[in-house]
Amino acid sequence: ALESIQHDCVLDGELVALDRQGVSRFQLLQNALRTEASLQYCIFDIMFLNGKDLRGCTLLERKAQLARLVPKHKLLRYSEHRFEHGTKYFNEAKKKKEEGIMAKRADSRYLSGKRTMDWLKIKTGARQEVAIVGFTAPRRSRKYFGSLVLAVRKGGQWQYVGHAGTGFDLATLKSLHGKMLPLRTKNSPFESTIKDEAHTTWVKPKLVGEVKFTEWTDKGEMRHPAFIGLREDKKPEEVVRE
Repeated sequence: ALESIQHDCVLDGELVALDRQGVSRFQLLQNALRTEASLQYCIFDIMFLNGKDLRGCTLLERKAQLARLVPKHKLLRYSEHRFEHGTKYFNEAKKKKEEGIMAKRADSRYLSGKRTMDWLKIKTGARQEVAIVGFTAPRRSRKYFGSLVLAVRKGGQWQYVGHAGTGFDLATLKSLHGKMLPLRTKNSPFESTIKDEAHTTWVKPKLVGEVKFTEWTDKGEMRHPAFIGLREDKKPEEVVRE
């Protein structure tokens, strides 16, 4: 598809897998080599055109050049942009359960290989209440524990939904560890084995937490869960998948 562009150019874009509603889903992309997927290459920037370096031009100037280049093709998509009203479009993305939005300064230059505040990825992020049923051993410089083992109730049983290893500061690590130690038990709440089980300390499901995450996987697990805090107002038996 890219060979149909009749110019010598260097483009920046991202391969995405679309669901039936035309929304990109990372899970579909991960499985694209094993199952049939609707793939598109979304092109959002151009760095070089016919030997000319465009990286010093503004984003809007580069995209004006790019819009004229991208041909109509089912596998290619020119990445449209909207001016201002970022909060409005963020709320739209959240309502559609999309991953988030990219916010870019209209007058920004292209800085190869550098991260800047001119391009921001702002994720919508889903939230879920979970029961804490275990914790893994700390690694490297981490103190107290590595990650929390999370579960929800399903059919009267505990269902594993992932590990949360981010979202903690040192004070939170220490406080949570102190709350979990008296709840230690030898028994796993799950019928099947989960990852890192050999390095897991099980705890009775007495503590309820809240996490944010990007999406549910096909296995019923949360992708990239991050701990937000404990929920004192919820009983573990009330925690179900939202």
